[in-house]
Amino acid sequence: MKFKSLLTAAAFVAFGAGAAQAADAIKIPINEWTGQHISAHILGSAFKEAGLEVEYVTAGAVPQFAAIAAGDLHVQPETWDNNVGDIYPKAVEAGDIVVVGETGLSSQEGWIYPPYMEEKCPGLPSYKALYDCAQAFATAETFPKGRLITYPADWGTRSKDLVELVKFPFAAIPGGSEGAMVAEIKSALATEQPVLVMFWEPHWLFADHEMHWIEWPKDDGTCGTDPAKGITTTEVGDCGFQQANVLKIANKDFAANWPKAQGVYEKFSISNGIQNVLIKEVDNKGRPLEEVIAEWMSNNESTWKAWMSGGS
Repeated sequence: MKFKSLLTAAAFVAFGAGAAQAADAIKIPINEWTGQHISAHILGSAFKEAGLEVEYVTAGAVPQFAAIAAGDLHVQPETWDNNVGDIYPKAVEAGDIVVVGETGLSSQEGWIYPPYMEEKCPGLPSYKALYDCAQAFATAETFPKGRLITYPADWGTRSKDLVELVKFPFAAIPGGSEGAMVAEIKSALATEQPVLVMFWEPHWLFADHEMHWIEWPKDDGTCGTDPAKGITTTEVGDCGFQQANVLKIANKDFAANWPKAQGVYEKFSISNGIQNVLIKEVDNKGRPLEEVIAEWMSNNESTWKAWMSGGS
């Protein structure tokens, strides 16, 4: 879907020499989870209110970085920096991708399970219990291994890599999408079936259902270099999952090409509380994303209008 709004003559004057470049649409990638859709569309709606043209482009969470570095996509308001692949850090170091600031979200990622699994797998929430009671999480397709639902394939392979690294007796099965993963969880909860899933917060799921997190060895910052600090004594990087900073990033030329948008982007922020409520409206109540975003914009003018002040 595209949001389009022509710049007025006055806007062209205000923008000066860079106006011709800025007349093209700002392209914002849309990833595979609803929270990111919320962040992207609120930002895009704010750009539209500032008289800018916006285009939303479907892109994988890891593949998107090559397009941002090349300038084919322009801003990503919700980048989880612990799941970025190899291209992103190289592009940041080279200056092709610029970190504008933090999005405002407080994140958590890891493996979650329902509380009733603690009766079937004594020792939880410690990761150590997974070695002894993998069969409690097994299905007919994975037995005798437990079944672990991981992120969709194009979100990366961190869970699969960890399973292999520390030899957990689990089969790592990629979820087809966020919706498919949530459906798996809800189906299991309805009949108290086993389920272990790689998941993230903020998410409306935690407002409606109690889920527990697997606990990993504490990482003092040396897990990536000291084999003694993780699950094994021979491997590095085996302390579970590094928690993310959630960042606003942009192509290196974004500020020069869209100075007004840069001013808005620098001030743009979204909280867990805002996102959880809006995700629930979309995913749980089945409301159209565009309707939910339009309602939020209407009810929160003072918030997004504050982002407009000080833009060039």
